[in-house]
Amino acid sequence: MKVVRSLAKLPKRAADAHKGDFGKVVIVAGSKGMLGAAVLCARAAARSGAGLVRVGLPESLLSLLPLSVPEATTFVRTNKVLQEQVADADAIVIGPGLTTDAISRQLVKLVLKHSRVPVVVDADALNVLAPIHESVSAAPIVLTPHPGEAARLLGTTTQRVQADRMQAVRELCERSEVTVVLKGNGTLVADGERYYRNTTGNPGMASGGSGDVLSGLLGALLARGLTPFEAASLGANIHGKAGDLACAARGENGMVASDIIDAIAEVMR
Repeated sequence: MKVVRSLAKLPKRAADAHKGDFGKVVIVAGSKGMLGAAVLCARAAARSGAGLVRVGLPESLLSLLPLSVPEATTFVRTNKVLQEQVADADAIVIGPGLTTDAISRQLVKLVLKHSRVPVVVDADALNVLAPIHESVSAAPIVLTPHPGEAARLLGTTTQRVQADRMQAVRELCERSEVTVVLKGNGTLVADGERYYRNTTGNPGMASGGSGDVLSGLLGALLARGLTPFEAASLGANIHGKAGDLACAARGENGMVASDIIDAIAEVMR
């Protein structure tokens, strides 16, 4: 694969722009006991410039998310409603805090079957796909595994993934035929023909919710028109820079995922 060192740039907002110009991100995330993942993902998507953010949740959780993310709207994720939302989206994120039960598996299959716009597949949605043996979907896809999830997708061990991260991301691309973001120290983004190695970020980002933030950020960049590889590379870089700003303010031991979200706007200024 050919190394890519330059990053895409978002176009400047026109003076007469409106929210419809910056895309609608549909997020399928969260479950009982894990609503926080959906909150972080939605907050990150909104902070990263998406025009609209819609979050699909179990009915019992619908009234809770707007308390933390008033910029987002919600919908109950029945198959019928979700299919309508998928058809109206500019980008989709699925997985954070979803669980891997039968209902979640059905949701993942529905999104991958019906979407014709880019989909970020993260967290439990990755576990639903594991092990991966063939092309994931006809839609443009971005897989965002950490080393443990990559190991499950490949049917191997985390130690083997970490021993040769380049080979792991190459094999994931070959099997899935999509863009892959292998998270970790020196995050690798690849699509089978080219790769980008991220150099931003720090160990303070290794805490719960950081990956949910990245997924929301990627969803926003995709909704704004970047290709999967462009969005994944730029998103990894912005995510790491925001983490570095958060670390400078809070320190490695005290920073949390929400601090990364708050720093995204400064990075994207």
